[in-house]
Amino acid sequence: MGGGRELGKDYAETGHRFEGLIGDSAALGQVFEQAELVAPTDATVLIQGETGTGKELIARAIHRLSSRRGGAFVKLNCAAIPATLLENELFGHEKGAFTDAAAREIGRFELANGGTLFLDEVGEIPLELQSKFLRVLQEQEFERLGGTRTIHVNIRLVAATNRDLAVMVTDKQFRSDLYYRLNVFPIVNPPLRERPEDVPALTYYFMKKFAARMHKRVTTIPTVTVNALCKYHWPGNIRELEHLVERAVILSRGSALEIPLDELRARTAAAPPRAGVITLKDAEREHIWQALEDTNWMIGGRSGAAARLGIKRTTLQSMMSRLGIERPSRRLNPETGLNAA
Repeated sequence: MGGGRELGKDYAETGHRFEGLIGDSAALGQVFEQAELVAPTDATVLIQGETGTGKELIARAIHRLSSRRGGAFVKLNCAAIPATLLENELFGHEKGAFTDAAAREIGRFELANGGTLFLDEVGEIPLELQSKFLRVLQEQEFERLGGTRTIHVNIRLVAATNRDLAVMVTDKQFRSDLYYRLNVFPIVNPPLRERPEDVPALTYYFMKKFAARMHKRVTTIPTVTVNALCKYHWPGNIRELEHLVERAVILSRGSALEIPLDELRARTAAAPPRAGVITLKDAEREHIWQALEDTNWMIGGRSGAAARLGIKRTTLQSMMSRLGIERPSRRLNPETGLNAA
Protein backbone atom coordinates (compact mmCIF):
# COMPACT_ATOMS: atom_id res chain seq x y z
CA MET A 1 0.00 0.00 0.00
CA GLY A 2 2.93 2.32 -0.61
CA GLY A 3 0.90 4.29 -3.17
CA GLY A 4 -1.80 4.88 -0.62
CA ARG A 5 0.63 6.28 1.92
CA GLU A 6 2.17 8.59 -0.66
CA LEU A 7 -1.25 9.88 -1.67
CA GLY A 8 -2.14 10.64 1.94
CA LYS A 9 1.23 12.36 2.51
CA ASP A 10 0.74 14.48 -0.59
CA TYR A 11 -2.63 15.73 0.50
CA ALA A 12 -1.53 16.35 4.07
CA GLU A 13 1.11 18.75 2.79
CA THR A 14 -1.13 20.80 0.48
CA GLY A 15 -3.15 23.82 1.48
CA HIS A 16 -6.39 22.00 0.73
CA ARG A 17 -8.70 20.41 3.29
CA PHE A 18 -7.59 16.80 2.83
CA GLU A 19 -7.20 16.02 6.53
CA GLY A 20 -9.80 13.26 6.31
CA LEU A 21 -7.35 11.30 4.18
CA ILE A 22 -4.63 11.29 6.83
CA GLY A 23 -3.77 7.85 8.15
CA ASP A 24 -1.82 4.72 7.37
CA SER A 25 -4.30 2.01 8.31
CA ALA A 26 -5.01 -0.94 6.03
CA ALA A 27 -8.64 0.20 5.66
CA LEU A 28 -7.69 3.68 4.50
CA GLY A 29 -4.89 2.31 2.35
CA GLN A 30 -7.47 0.31 0.42
CA VAL A 31 -9.46 3.49 -0.22
CA PHE A 32 -6.31 5.22 -1.51
CA GLU A 33 -5.55 2.34 -3.83
CA GLN A 34 -9.08 2.31 -5.24
CA ALA A 35 -9.00 6.08 -5.77
CA GLU A 36 -5.68 5.86 -7.60
CA LEU A 37 -6.98 2.98 -9.72
CA VAL A 38 -10.19 4.66 -10.89
CA ALA A 39 -9.00 8.28 -11.10
CA PRO A 40 -7.38 8.10 -14.59
CA THR A 41 -10.61 6.71 -16.07
CA ASP A 42 -13.87 8.53 -16.67
CA ALA A 43 -15.88 5.88 -14.80
CA THR A 44 -18.67 6.99 -12.48
CA VAL A 45 -17.70 6.52 -8.83
CA LEU A 46 -20.08 5.95 -5.93
CA ILE A 47 -18.50 6.74 -2.54
CA GLN A 48 -20.37 5.14 0.35
CA GLY A 49 -19.82 5.95 3.99
CA GLU A 50 -21.25 7.42 7.15
CA THR A 51 -21.63 11.15 7.69
CA GLY A 52 -18.37 12.82 8.67
CA THR A 53 -16.01 10.26 7.11
CA GLY A 54 -14.68 12.62 4.44
CA LYS A 55 -16.42 11.45 1.27
CA GLU A 56 -15.90 14.81 -0.42
CA LEU A 57 -12.16 14.58 0.25
CA ILE A 58 -12.02 11.30 -1.67
CA ALA A 59 -13.98 12.86 -4.54
CA ARG A 60 -11.52 15.76 -4.67
CA ALA A 61 -8.62 13.31 -4.64
CA ILE A 62 -10.09 11.45 -7.62
CA HIS A 63 -10.54 14.72 -9.52
CA ARG A 64 -7.02 15.87 -8.70
CA LEU A 65 -5.50 12.58 -9.91
CA SER A 66 -7.56 12.53 -13.13
CA SER A 67 -6.97 14.06 -16.55
CA ARG A 68 -9.80 16.49 -15.67
CA ARG A 69 -7.84 18.18 -12.89
CA GLY A 70 -7.50 21.30 -15.04
CA GLY A 71 -11.29 21.57 -15.21
CA ALA A 72 -13.79 22.57 -12.56
CA PHE A 73 -14.70 20.51 -9.52
CA VAL A 74 -18.36 21.36 -8.94
CA LYS A 75 -20.16 20.05 -5.88
CA LEU A 76 -23.78 19.93 -4.77
CA ASN A 77 -25.31 18.46 -1.62
CA CYS A 78 -28.63 17.05 -2.80
CA ALA A 79 -29.95 16.90 0.77
CA ALA A 80 -29.36 20.63 1.29
CA ILE A 81 -31.59 21.70 -1.62
CA PRO A 82 -35.40 21.47 -1.42
CA ALA A 83 -36.75 18.86 -3.86
CA THR A 84 -38.67 21.55 -5.76
CA LEU A 85 -35.45 23.49 -6.43
CA LEU A 86 -33.06 20.63 -7.10
CA GLU A 87 -33.93 20.33 -10.80
CA ASN A 88 -33.13 24.01 -11.31
CA GLU A 89 -29.82 23.63 -9.43
CA LEU A 90 -28.80 20.73 -11.65
CA PHE A 91 -29.99 21.87 -15.07
CA GLY A 92 -30.45 25.64 -14.80
CA HIS A 93 -33.25 27.62 -16.44
CA GLU A 94 -34.00 30.06 -19.24
CA LYS A 95 -35.24 33.59 -18.71
CA GLY A 96 -38.99 33.54 -18.06
CA ALA A 97 -39.07 29.80 -17.33
CA PHE A 98 -41.03 30.53 -14.15
CA THR A 99 -41.98 33.43 -11.90
CA ASP A 100 -38.92 35.44 -10.84
CA ALA A 101 -36.77 33.87 -13.57
CA ALA A 102 -35.51 37.27 -14.71
CA ALA A 103 -32.38 35.93 -16.36
CA ARG A 104 -30.86 32.73 -17.64
CA GLU A 105 -29.17 30.64 -14.96
CA ILE A 106 -26.53 27.98 -15.55
CA GLY A 107 -26.94 24.69 -13.68
CA ARG A 108 -24.31 22.49 -12.08
CA PHE A 109 -24.06 20.16 -15.08
CA GLU A 110 -23.00 23.05 -17.32
CA LEU A 111 -20.66 24.46 -14.71
CA ALA A 112 -18.89 21.09 -14.50
CA ASN A 113 -18.46 20.73 -18.26
CA GLY A 114 -14.96 19.42 -18.90
CA GLY A 115 -14.48 18.66 -15.22
CA THR A 116 -15.99 16.66 -12.37
CA LEU A 117 -19.43 16.94 -10.81
CA PHE A 118 -19.62 15.74 -7.21
CA LEU A 119 -23.13 15.04 -5.94
CA ASP A 120 -23.26 14.37 -2.21
CA GLU A 121 -26.25 12.59 -0.64
CA VAL A 122 -27.34 11.38 -4.07
CA GLY A 123 -29.96 9.16 -2.43
CA GLU A 124 -32.00 12.32 -1.74
CA ILE A 125 -32.77 12.94 -5.43
CA PRO A 126 -36.58 12.59 -5.71
CA LEU A 127 -37.99 9.80 -7.84
CA GLU A 128 -39.65 12.17 -10.30
CA LEU A 129 -36.27 13.72 -11.12
CA GLN A 130 -34.25 10.53 -11.33
CA SER A 131 -35.26 9.66 -14.92
CA LYS A 132 -34.03 13.02 -16.25
CA PHE A 133 -30.90 12.70 -14.17
CA LEU A 134 -30.26 9.24 -15.63
CA ARG A 135 -30.63 10.56 -19.16
CA VAL A 136 -27.91 13.15 -18.59
CA LEU A 137 -25.55 10.49 -17.27
CA GLN A 138 -26.18 8.24 -20.24
CA GLU A 139 -26.44 10.77 -23.06
CA GLN A 140 -24.46 13.70 -21.62
CA GLU A 141 -27.17 16.08 -22.80
CA PHE A 142 -30.20 17.91 -21.39
CA GLU A 143 -32.39 21.02 -21.73
CA ARG A 144 -32.57 23.87 -19.26
CA LEU A 145 -35.91 24.47 -17.57
CA GLY A 146 -38.09 26.46 -19.94
CA GLY A 147 -35.74 25.81 -22.86
CA THR A 148 -35.90 23.72 -26.03
CA ARG A 149 -32.23 23.69 -27.07
CA THR A 150 -30.32 20.53 -26.24
CA ILE A 151 -27.13 21.24 -24.33
CA HIS A 152 -24.24 18.80 -24.61
CA VAL A 153 -21.78 18.40 -21.77
CA ASN A 154 -18.72 16.32 -20.98
CA ILE A 155 -18.66 15.59 -17.26
CA ARG A 156 -17.32 12.93 -14.94
CA LEU A 157 -19.70 12.12 -12.07
CA VAL A 158 -18.61 11.22 -8.57
CA ALA A 159 -21.56 10.56 -6.26
CA ALA A 160 -21.68 9.93 -2.53
CA THR A 161 -24.26 8.68 -0.06
CA ASN A 162 -24.62 7.57 3.54
CA ARG A 163 -27.73 5.56 2.65
CA ASP A 164 -28.03 1.99 1.36
CA LEU A 165 -29.17 2.58 -2.21
CA ALA A 166 -29.69 -1.15 -2.82
CA VAL A 167 -32.25 -1.24 0.00
CA MET A 168 -33.86 1.92 -1.39
CA VAL A 169 -34.20 0.17 -4.76
CA THR A 170 -35.94 -2.77 -3.07
CA ASP A 171 -38.26 -0.33 -1.26
CA LYS A 172 -39.06 1.43 -4.58
CA GLN A 173 -37.49 4.66 -3.32
CA PHE A 174 -34.70 4.69 -5.90
CA ARG A 175 -34.65 3.66 -9.56
CA SER A 176 -32.76 0.42 -10.16
CA ASP A 177 -31.39 1.59 -13.53
CA LEU A 178 -30.01 4.75 -11.94
CA TYR A 179 -28.50 2.76 -9.10
CA TYR A 180 -26.64 0.48 -11.51
CA ARG A 181 -25.48 3.51 -13.50
CA LEU A 182 -24.08 5.13 -10.35
CA ASN A 183 -22.59 1.96 -8.90
CA VAL A 184 -20.01 1.42 -11.66
CA PHE A 185 -17.08 1.72 -9.27
CA PRO A 186 -18.10 1.74 -5.60
CA ILE A 187 -15.67 2.90 -2.91
CA VAL A 188 -16.55 2.29 0.74
CA ASN A 189 -15.06 4.89 3.07
CA PRO A 190 -14.70 3.20 6.49
CA PRO A 191 -15.95 4.89 9.66
CA LEU A 192 -13.31 6.09 12.11
CA ARG A 193 -14.16 3.36 14.64
CA GLU A 194 -12.94 0.78 12.10
CA ARG A 195 -9.54 2.42 11.79
CA PRO A 196 -8.63 3.51 15.35
CA GLU A 197 -4.94 3.30 14.52
CA ASP A 198 -5.41 6.48 12.44
CA VAL A 199 -6.81 8.46 15.39
CA PRO A 200 -3.41 9.58 16.81
CA ALA A 201 -2.20 10.98 13.47
CA LEU A 202 -5.51 12.76 12.86
CA THR A 203 -5.50 14.18 16.38
CA TYR A 204 -1.95 15.46 15.95
CA TYR A 205 -2.83 17.04 12.62
CA PHE A 206 -5.86 18.85 14.01
CA MET A 207 -3.90 19.91 17.09
CA LYS A 208 -1.22 21.54 14.93
CA LYS A 209 -3.84 23.16 12.72
CA PHE A 210 -5.84 24.77 15.52
CA ALA A 211 -2.82 25.62 17.67
CA ALA A 212 -1.35 27.58 14.76
CA ARG A 213 -4.66 29.30 14.10
CA MET A 214 -5.08 30.29 17.76
CA HIS A 215 -1.38 31.16 18.24
CA LYS A 216 -1.05 28.63 21.07
CA ARG A 217 1.93 26.39 21.77
CA VAL A 218 0.16 23.05 22.20
CA THR A 219 2.64 20.41 21.04
CA THR A 220 2.09 17.06 22.80
CA ILE A 221 -0.69 14.57 23.42
CA PRO A 222 -0.55 12.61 26.72
CA THR A 223 -0.65 8.82 26.63
CA VAL A 224 -3.91 8.61 28.58
CA THR A 225 -5.52 10.92 26.02
CA VAL A 226 -4.34 8.84 23.06
CA ASN A 227 -5.70 5.68 24.72
CA ALA A 228 -9.09 7.27 25.39
CA LEU A 229 -9.39 8.64 21.87
CA CYS A 230 -8.53 5.28 20.30
CA LYS A 231 -11.14 3.47 22.41
CA TYR A 232 -13.95 5.95 21.71
CA HIS A 233 -16.56 4.83 19.14
CA TRP A 234 -16.74 8.14 17.17
CA PRO A 235 -20.36 8.23 16.00
CA GLY A 236 -19.63 11.57 14.30
CA ASN A 237 -16.44 10.22 12.71
CA ILE A 238 -13.62 12.57 11.65
CA ARG A 239 -15.82 15.65 11.89
CA GLU A 240 -16.50 14.89 15.56
CA LEU A 241 -12.79 14.39 16.24
CA GLU A 242 -11.92 17.68 14.55
CA HIS A 243 -14.43 19.63 16.63
CA LEU A 244 -13.30 17.92 19.83
CA VAL A 245 -9.65 18.76 19.18
CA GLU A 246 -10.52 22.37 18.35
CA ARG A 247 -12.25 22.69 21.71
CA ALA A 248 -9.33 20.95 23.45
CA VAL A 249 -6.82 23.42 22.01
CA ILE A 250 -8.94 26.26 23.38
CA LEU A 251 -9.00 24.57 26.81
CA SER A 252 -5.27 23.76 26.87
CA ARG A 253 -3.23 25.97 29.20
CA GLY A 254 0.18 24.43 28.59
CA SER A 255 1.97 22.44 25.92
CA ALA A 256 -0.13 19.27 26.42
CA LEU A 257 -3.46 18.88 24.66
CA GLU A 258 -6.25 18.88 27.26
CA ILE A 259 -9.07 16.69 25.98
CA PRO A 260 -12.09 16.64 28.38
CA LEU A 261 -11.74 12.90 29.06
CA ASP A 262 -14.59 12.72 31.58
CA GLU A 263 -16.94 14.06 28.92
CA LEU A 264 -15.59 11.55 26.40
CA ARG A 265 -16.15 8.67 28.83
CA ALA A 266 -19.66 9.96 29.56
CA ARG A 267 -20.42 9.94 25.85
CA THR A 268 -19.21 6.35 25.62
CA ALA A 269 -21.33 5.29 28.60
CA ALA A 270 -24.39 7.05 27.19
CA ALA A 271 -24.01 5.58 23.71
CA PRO A 272 -26.95 3.35 22.74
CA PRO A 273 -26.20 -0.30 21.97
CA ARG A 274 -25.60 -1.12 18.36
CA ALA A 275 -28.73 -1.94 16.40
CA GLY A 276 -28.91 -5.51 15.18
CA VAL A 277 -26.05 -8.01 15.11
CA ILE A 278 -22.55 -6.81 14.24
CA THR A 279 -20.59 -8.75 11.66
CA LEU A 280 -18.31 -11.60 12.69
CA LYS A 281 -15.33 -9.64 11.33
CA ASP A 282 -16.19 -6.60 13.47
CA ALA A 283 -16.67 -8.77 16.55
CA GLU A 284 -13.33 -10.49 15.92
CA ARG A 285 -11.57 -7.14 15.48
CA GLU A 286 -13.06 -5.70 18.67
CA HIS A 287 -12.19 -8.82 20.68
CA ILE A 288 -8.57 -8.81 19.52
CA TRP A 289 -8.25 -5.05 20.01
CA GLN A 290 -9.48 -5.35 23.60
CA ALA A 291 -7.04 -8.17 24.35
CA LEU A 292 -4.16 -6.10 22.98
CA GLU A 293 -5.21 -3.06 25.00
CA ASP A 294 -5.51 -5.14 28.19
CA THR A 295 -1.96 -6.48 27.72
CA ASN A 296 -0.46 -3.13 26.72
CA TRP A 297 -0.01 -4.49 23.19
CA MET A 298 2.32 -7.30 24.23
CA ILE A 299 1.62 -10.04 21.70
CA GLY A 300 3.77 -12.97 22.88
CA GLY A 301 4.73 -14.39 26.25
CA ARG A 302 2.71 -15.90 29.07
CA SER A 303 0.95 -12.61 29.77
CA GLY A 304 0.60 -11.56 26.14
CA ALA A 305 -2.53 -11.13 24.06
CA ALA A 306 -1.98 -14.37 22.13
CA ALA A 307 -1.95 -16.40 25.34
CA ARG A 308 -5.03 -14.59 26.61
CA LEU A 309 -6.84 -15.38 23.36
CA GLY A 310 -5.67 -19.01 23.41
CA ILE A 311 -3.86 -18.83 20.05
CA LYS A 312 -0.26 -18.83 18.81
CA ARG A 313 1.65 -15.58 18.53
CA THR A 314 2.11 -16.06 14.76
CA THR A 315 -1.62 -16.72 14.38
CA LEU A 316 -2.45 -13.50 16.20
CA GLN A 317 0.00 -11.53 14.06
CA SER A 318 -1.59 -12.97 10.93
CA MET A 319 -5.08 -12.06 12.18
CA MET A 320 -3.96 -8.53 13.04
CA SER A 321 -2.60 -8.10 9.53
CA ARG A 322 -5.80 -9.44 7.96
CA LEU A 323 -8.02 -7.19 10.08
CA GLY A 324 -5.84 -4.11 9.69
CA ILE A 325 -5.05 -3.82 13.40
CA GLU A 326 -1.98 -1.74 14.23
CA ARG A 327 -0.73 -0.37 17.51
CA PRO A 328 -1.51 3.35 17.92
CA SER A 329 1.22 5.81 18.87
CA ARG A 330 1.28 6.53 22.60
CA ARG A 331 2.50 10.11 22.86
CA LEU A 332 3.02 12.40 19.93
CA ASN A 333 5.77 14.99 19.68
CA PRO A 334 5.89 18.13 17.52
CA GLU A 335 8.73 16.93 15.31
CA THR A 336 7.49 13.55 14.12
CA GLY A 337 3.95 13.09 15.42
CA LEU A 338 5.13 9.72 16.76
CA ASN A 339 5.99 8.17 20.09
CA ALA A 340 7.74 10.44 22.57
CA ALA A 341 8.84 10.05 26.14
